Amino acid sequence: METIKVSSKSEPNKVAGALANVFREKGVVEVQAIGAGALNQAIKGVAIARGFVAPSGKNLVCTPAFIKYKLKTYILVVITC
Repeated sequence: METIKVSSKSEPNKVAGALANVFREKGVVEVQAIGAGALNQAIKGVAIARGFVAPSGKNLVCTPAFIKYKLKTYILVVITC
């Protein structure tokens, strides 16, 4: 599974393009967003990417989860079909 890392400075349209491309190729993509700003940009990217893949009859589903990494808790957003 390919992982896309999103920061608070990521552009939602670029995130959406990356998500849509990986999703079309592999059928599943993982997005990592740490912090409120990054999560905001990631969710915007997911919303835009849904529009990119909708004409092909596919739907993006976002399943948020928490992971523990190096003794800190982060938010991990997993996108699956």
